[in-house]
Amino acid sequence: MNMTIGVDVGGTNIVCGATDGQGRVLRKLKRQTEAWAGHEAVLARIADMVEEIREALGNDYRAVGVGVGVPGLVDPLAGVSKFAGNLKWRDVPVASLLERRIGLPVFIDNDVRMYVYGEAVSGAGRGYRHVLGITIGTGIAAAIVNGGELYYGHQAMAGEIGHVRMDGVEEQCACGLSGCLETVASASGMVRQAKKALRAGRESLLAERFPGDELEKLTAADLSQAMDDGDALASEILVRAGRLTGRALAAAAMVLSPDAIIVGGGGALAGERLLGPLREELYGLLLPDFREGLRVVTAEHNDDAGIIGSSLYAAYRNGA
Repeated sequence: MNMTIGVDVGGTNIVCGATDGQGRVLRKLKRQTEAWAGHEAVLARIADMVEEIREALGNDYRAVGVGVGVPGLVDPLAGVSKFAGNLKWRDVPVASLLERRIGLPVFIDNDVRMYVYGEAVSGAGRGYRHVLGITIGTGIAAAIVNGGELYYGHQAMAGEIGHVRMDGVEEQCACGLSGCLETVASASGMVRQAKKALRAGRESLLAERFPGDELEKLTAADLSQAMDDGDALASEILVRAGRLTGRALAAAAMVLSPDAIIVGGGGALAGERLLGPLREELYGLLLPDFREGLRVVTAEHNDDAGIIGSSLYAAYRNGA
């Protein structure tokens, strides 16, 4: 039986998994990225993981291609990582270098596009033709899948919704702009706001739970728990994040007219705390005809969506 292998490369970890033609995960591995060692060392680790999976699955499965999701700017046709800040990669010919190591066709793309592709084809987007997917994590990014085809835009840069500038937001973003959506609505942005408020003396259950230096341990999950416990600060931060994300998605929906919006990444784990205000803002800003039939759903695979999407993308590009 044929299989394809998907690789999700992050700044901290690499996840590698094999899937069958329906996107079912047959086996997966997780290793530390150790990006500090340079791109050749990272690619060698990926090649070792691919080989380990092939050996583990034995002769019952034949690998026909590998898909790799890489953060940052990617040239998918040339197979080049143009710029990945957290990996410190620039103009790295990932596909050709990996092909020499593993002897299989390799196809690369942006990691968020691979995540959303996996959800659109084999996850929460099944049955929808026009899918807009958004991931909320350290940052915020989006991708578009229409009729099973990814939309790239000029220089394959479509989807950077996290850098839409929002009225009333003044925080400086790592991209060099100020007021970007992800500075306040990403998981890291929400935590940063909470820490800032607590250091300024804001009363909150979080101040009791994370006194002094313990504040550095605060996570987005802690904000969700505090909101459930009636904490006003946590509620303000999550509701604001949901509303601002809904506002940005409303603009995107009026341009793209999706029939499904998939919300994934760590931020999606906040559930209705975030999605409730997101939907309310989104639907309130859309014309009735754009609202009709539009569903907002959470990712089905979440942690596995990256490897599933990369694997299915490799099968698609390889004609398998």
